Formats: sequence, C-alpha cells, structure tokens
Amino acid sequence: MAHKNGKTLNYDAVVVLSFGGPEGPEDVLPFLHNVTRGREIPESRLVEVAEHYQAFGGISPINGQNREFVRHLSAELERRGLDLPVLFGNRNWHPYLVDTLATAVECGYSRILALVTSAFSSYSGCRQYLEDIEGAVASIDPETTLAVDKIRPFYNSSGFIGAIQDNLRETLEAFDEDVLILFTAHSIPLSMANNCEYEEQLREACLLVMDQFDDNPWKLVFQSRSGPTTQPWLEPDICHAIEGSDQSNIVACPIGFVSDHMEVLFDLDLDAKNACEVRGIKFGRVAAVGTNPIFVSGITDLIEQRCGTMQQVVTLGVRGEWADHCELDCCLGPDAGD
Repeated sequence: MAHKNGKTLNYDAVVVLSFGGPEGPEDVLPFLHNVTRGREIPESRLVEVAEHYQAFGGISPINGQNREFVRHLSAELERRGLDLPVLFGNRNWHPYLVDTLATAVECGYSRILALVTSAFSSYSGCRQYLEDIEGAVASIDPETTLAVDKIRPFYNSSGFIGAIQDNLRETLEAFDEDVLILFTAHSIPLSMANNCEYEEQLREACLLVMDQFDDNPWKLVFQSRSGPTTQPWLEPDICHAIEGSDQSNIVACPIGFVSDHMEVLFDLDLDAKNACEVRGIKFGRVAAVGTNPIFVSGITDLIEQRCGTMQQVVTLGVRGEWADHCELDCCLGPDAGD
C-alpha cells in the first residue's frame, strides 16, 4: 500500500482512464473501428470522420494532453507527500486499460483508484467505463486480487468549476463588448439522456460557473452528434445556435470536455469559428480545464478523500456529492428501456 507521511492509504496507485485517440495517420481508421465496434456504422461514414483527424495530421491531442495531465497530477501528489504512482490507460487506443492494469499487477499493485476523464454522468461517460474496468480486470487473471474503484463524477466540485471560471475569465479579457457564452458538451441520444442526469448536471455546472459572470448571457448547446438524423439527440447544435444568434461576440466554453481533444478542435475551432466568421461574429474559445492548476489541485483533493487523508471536498450547488459507487440502474445505455 502507498503512504502519506507514514499513514497507509486506501489505494496504492491511480489510473487516469480516458477515451483514447490516434497518434498518427495510420492509426485513424483502426481507432475508429474500435470506437464503433458493434454499431454497424458504414465504412464510408468512418472514412468521412477519418478526414477530420487527417486535417490535423492524423493525430488526436487527447493522449498527449492526458500524459501531460498525468505529469502534473503526479507532481501535485508528490508535493502533498502522497506516495501514489499515476498510471494511464484508454478505452479505444494505446495504452489500453487492460495492458495498463496488467502492468500494475506485475508491479504488485492490488487496489487502484480510477479517474475517468469525464466530469458528468452518462452511459458513455460513466457506466461504460465501469464496464471497461470490470472487463479488463476479468481478462487479466480470474484469480487476481486486483480491485479498481472509480472516482465519482466531479461536475460540481470546486476544482472543476473554479478552473472553468479561471479559463473563461482569461478568454473574456479579449472582448470589450457584451459576449454570448455558449457552454458546449458532447450531444448524446435522447434515449441515453433519459436514463441519466447528464443534461441536468450540465445545466447546474453552467449556473455554477456563471455565478461569477452574471452580466453575460449564456446558453447550453451541444456538438459532435454522430447518429442517424432519424434518431433524436440533445439539442441545439452549437452551429445552429450561432446561425440563429443576433450577437456580435460569441465565446464557446467546452464545459463537457476535460481536454481539448478532436471534437473540440474540429467542432469548435473549425466549424463553430467558421459559422461565426461568415456572419461577422467575433469568436473566442475557452480552453478546457486540462492542466489548469485549480483543476489539478481539485482532482488531487478527490483522490485524497478516497485515500482517507482528506475529510471532505468542497462541492458547489445544491445537489451534493455524487455517490462513490453507482447504483445498478444508474446511467443505463440507450437501449435499456427497449
């Protein structure tokens, strides 16, 4: 077991668990096949999506940003005196979670705390990661004593909200006039949204951020939908919101994303920015929380709380802390009601 100032911790390692992304042009289609496995997505659609990645050299920034986050988190844990190594694993690309956990077992780790790079509750952002963990542990060794617990959704933690406020404040400094703030998150099918509190949590997080910016109008919008047009998803899409706006200044704040990965680069820095430019709207984009020191410190607080070295983490708003362990009917998939 790991220690802090001589005290034995509840865990002996942390794993940062994320979505994954290609790190070269040859990785793009295999990565997309991983992401869409079992969903019967036409190959022509995957080739179309692959062009988004190829526009950025076939490299998603998500892996690089997560490695940088691991470095900052490790440094903060060390600064606080926590002897707790930080590992890195993915759902859809190298390093795969199963490989990371297999290495952890070889190193003698038996209790690992998983930090998922999603602040909000939904099937794809919460329960599916729990399934990933369960499957990875089972595939390593049926006799293994390895236990992996997940840190709760942290959408209303002071570290997450404070980091967004910090980044938003910096972006707004470039504007001299009133600005419409478009908080944006990944859209999900309504059938999935009806089985979780994703949309409610997003709205509360927006309100918490706006507590310091109450002079600015704002709206929650969505991006990156990928399903058939006949399937209802959360709306409005950010570009549709821009097209219907009479504002002269718009700032996009990717509240639903922890890092500036491909959806942020393509849907915001290209599509949304272009939608503004053709209408003569000045566009700004807030950085995701990433390695903002406020965010890194807040995540370390959550780790300390689970490790037993911190009594309580500051949670904002009225909804309180999410449970450390999800209920069986929490964040079910889109077909759960069929």
